[in-house]
Amino acid sequence: MEFLNNRINPTRVTGRAAGALLFIGLTACSATEQSRNSGEWQSLFNGEDLDGWVVKIHHHEVGDNYADTFRVVDGVIQVNYDGYQDGFGERFGHLFYEQPFSSYHLKFEYRFTDQWLDDAPGYAYRNSGIMFHAQDPNTILKEQDWPISVEYQMLADRNDGNPRPTGNMCSPGTDVVYEGKIDERHCINSTSATYPPGEWVEGELIVYGDSRVVHRVNGETVLEYNQPQIGGGVVSGFDPELKVDGQPLTRGYIALQSEGQGVEFRNITIKPL
Repeated sequence: MEFLNNRINPTRVTGRAAGALLFIGLTACSATEQSRNSGEWQSLFNGEDLDGWVVKIHHHEVGDNYADTFRVVDGVIQVNYDGYQDGFGERFGHLFYEQPFSSYHLKFEYRFTDQWLDDAPGYAYRNSGIMFHAQDPNTILKEQDWPISVEYQMLADRNDGNPRPTGNMCSPGTDVVYEGKIDERHCINSTSATYPPGEWVEGELIVYGDSRVVHRVNGETVLEYNQPQIGGGVVSGFDPELKVDGQPLTRGYIALQSEGQGVEFRNITIKPL
């Protein structure tokens, strides 16, 4: 069947077929490739262009990289808003890698820029993230704000004297088990230090299918939780057939986030486990 292909189909899939693609078909897809590459680090970003990545921005169709939001400049992926002449307009965006993963070790580096859109929500200031176990972007509706996914949230110092840890967990349309029970908070803070916005920070995400997840910051473990699954709220505008609360998230797509704050990513590598 077509949904067993391990890369994103450029044709939008909807309804029950989309559900199969997102949360059932992914169980079988890419298993052979991950087995073949097990133990080998792979680069997800070639340093030159966005080959292998797919954009989905709220209010826009899949593939529409509005105002060149995601771009490559000097070997880094930039989230850049210099083309947003009419403001942010709730254009929450995500740049998806074309292939889903299940169990893996992801490494990346990020830093925040000085760019900020005043009409973006206040919580998004010096805030971005990497989504994982996310739904296929081809199943995200035009007016859906965030993908059903789990987020490795990245924060930086707001210069207000308060700690602001990074490497946190947020859960649009999902739940996780933390300290032995489903945690109803949308975000769970890590134990990391607070970092200035212009400093490169190394993030790591270690995922074992639908069992255990570990967040690291600059080489230190800062958060652990278990059993990522569909549930919770926050996300809106989705196809209701895709949100089957309680269904384990065994695999999914990885995506870089844009929420009105400028940010840069580099050295994005993955090792299937």
